[in-house]
Parts: sequence; structure tokens; C-alpha cells
Amino acid sequence: MRKLGTVHLVGAGPGDPDLLTLKAARLIETADAVAYDRLVSDAVMEMVPAGAEQVFVGKESGCHHCSQDRINTILLELARRHGTVVRLKGGDPFVFGRGGEEAEFLARHGVEVRVTPGITSAAACGAIAGVPLTHRGLATGVRFVTGHAKGDAPLDLNWKSLADPDTTLVVYMGLATLPRLSAHLIGHGLPSDTPVLAVQNGTTPRERRLLTTLGEAAVSLALARFRPPTLLIIGRVAALADAPELVAEAEAAAPDAAPPAVALAHA
Repeated sequence: MRKLGTVHLVGAGPGDPDLLTLKAARLIETADAVAYDRLVSDAVMEMVPAGAEQVFVGKESGCHHCSQDRINTILLELARRHGTVVRLKGGDPFVFGRGGEEAEFLARHGVEVRVTPGITSAAACGAIAGVPLTHRGLATGVRFVTGHAKGDAPLDLNWKSLADPDTTLVVYMGLATLPRLSAHLIGHGLPSDTPVLAVQNGTTPRERRLLTTLGEAAVSLALARFRPPTLLIIGRVAALADAPELVAEAEAAAPDAAPPAVALAHA
């Protein structure tokens, strides 16, 4: 019986191939097979060897080319045919990428799984816009959440906890549910004039940014025709994308603080 290959869950980062890790680039360039999602940029895919088997397993809200169960099965089939399989995911495999589910499935079927992290969109989009996700005097912590919900299903999040003006809230996949998300946050005490930075296709040639407020975000982004993938950075730090002079003011006004905390929350 043929030995099963190794599946590498590889973070492709936010889109710019220069932001790949060295290990990710090496694995992509030497892969026997690559299963990739819709968030992997064309520039990254150009690094895949010409002779490698390529399988698109992309998903997006309201248009699922492959169910998660089907993706799991495809990865197992590839591992049976090839020695080195790269499961290429936009951002980081373990940040809203369902990489953990794929790793568990493959492990149950005797497939060796290795994980190569990537730069998640929250870090990349904040950096390219000049927005620190944490900053003394503006944000003592940061939380990552997904705004994805099926149809009219409720967004099952701890709104009281998320509506913290001292914490930066980064929302992945939140464009479709932005009206509900904004209403919940405002309803739980976050001011409607809280800055919101939207970044579409961050770090790619198609990147777009818009600075707005929580109360106006849904209308502003709709009028500007923003489309997925769009990341939302909500909090006082978002204003630094438009007014960097606030950094010095915040530092001068703030006492020494403990290192900021990072929290991840799932819908």
C-alpha cells in the first residue's frame, strides 16, 4: 500500500507575495499538489510549479464552490496521490481559516499534517494603513471576530464585551452583516462616532481603504461599493490612518501601561 503524503497547511498571508514567510515560499515552490482558496492571490499562485496538480477549493459568502466536507475529502485524496501536498490558505490557517478542522480530519485518517503560519489580514491591513492595533492611550487590547452568519441567523457574539472603547475590534467577513454588527455595538454602548477603517483586498494592487464611523459605516461602504474580502478595524486607533498626529498626543497623555492583550472570539 502506498504511503500517504504529508499535507502542509500553509498561510499565504494577505496577498502580497513579499509577505510570505520563507518556509511558505519554499513549500509552495516544491509542492507536488496545491489546494488553494479564493483569498490566495494570483501573484502567490504564480509560484506553484508548472507540473504540480492545482485544485481550487474556494468558498465565499453565498457561493460555496466546495463544502468543508468536500475540501477535507479532496485533501485526503491528494495525500494518497502525492508526497507533498500544500493546502494554501489566505492569511493564517488557524485564524478563521478552519485549518484546525482540516488538521483533525486528516489526522484521523492517518495523514501527517504540518502547519506553516502566515500573516493574518488584521496585522497586515493595520500595518499598511499605518494603524497600530494596540497603542498606549488608545487601545490596550485587540479582539478578532468573524462577522459571518448564515442568512438571517443571529450574530452570536458577546456584544457587551466587544463594545469596549479601550479595545480594538477587528472584524473578518463582516461586510454583509455590518448593519446588524454596528447596531449591536452601538446598542451596547460603543459610541456611534467610533472610527472604522475598512480595507478591501489589503496589500494587493486592488487594495481600497475607507475611513468612516461606526454609525455611518454600513451606508458609507455600500455607497463606495466595497466588496469582500473587506476587513474592518473598529476603534480609536483607526483614526490614525487619517490623523497620525494623534499618536504623539495619545502617548503624551497616557501613563505607562501593561503589555496589550490579544483575544480571539468565534461567532
